[in-house]
Amino acid sequence: MIDGLLDGSGSLSSEVEAAVRAAAAVEVMPRWRQLAAHDIVEKSGPHDLVTIADRSAEAHLTASLTALLPGSVVVGEEAVHADPAVYDALQGDAPVWIVDPVDGTRQFVRGEPGFCTLVALAWRGELLAGWTFAPALDEMAVAVRGRGARVNGAVIRAGSPAPGAVLEVLMSHPDYTSPEQKAALLGLGTDRVHARPCGSAGLAYLDVARGDTDAIAFSWEYAWDHAAGLLLVEEAGGAHATLTGEPFRVTGGNALPFTAARDRATADRIRTLLTAR
Repeated sequence: MIDGLLDGSGSLSSEVEAAVRAAAAVEVMPRWRQLAAHDIVEKSGPHDLVTIADRSAEAHLTASLTALLPGSVVVGEEAVHADPAVYDALQGDAPVWIVDPVDGTRQFVRGEPGFCTLVALAWRGELLAGWTFAPALDEMAVAVRGRGARVNGAVIRAGSPAPGAVLEVLMSHPDYTSPEQKAALLGLGTDRVHARPCGSAGLAYLDVARGDTDAIAFSWEYAWDHAAGLLLVEEAGGAHATLTGEPFRVTGGNALPFTAARDRATADRIRTLLTAR
């Protein structure tokens, strides 16, 4: 039934794109570079921020997305922060919209353009479609399972790194993880791999999907950060793998850190480095 809604006509996909654009236009962009101090709140620490734009955009998207697909539910970053039990919907039978209203909140707070809104549609643990919208950059990336990946309507392909090239890898900040995962991430730094912390996870995935970055390596598994990007990379021809070599599951229980890369060979190479700690 859900696959039928994402058929060749693209009607639902186009409606979701419009909903994402509307949420950004109404709730996010008017607050960009206009935030007051009381509009910004620390959650777990100074690296983990939430703003009025995050909360307002998530509420906007929750209303518009569930209206597009009656019977669906939303797993959003801010709703889960308020009630962790919301995350359990990923294990249920209802279609799930996975929402990160402002991915790259620190960049948003600093007035930088490197932030985006992420939406993915999943059903029974399978990713069906994803939307990555960077409003300050005017880039909309859309992936529908089995139908490829596009940015502003143009097809993108991840391709493969040039033979012998130094790999460019974006990773979690090593200081914001466990000692074991920190050691694994720091192990990426070799003379053939240039690894550096990333900002917005969604934009890092987009860079991999269009071949501007060779791989990512992340140490956390919150679905809202990864769902849209993982499908984007897959549909662009890339691959992803956890430490055990299994694909990343949005329902959780992954062996971390994990990687997504331009091709399978690169994913295997990064995974080998992550396990050689």
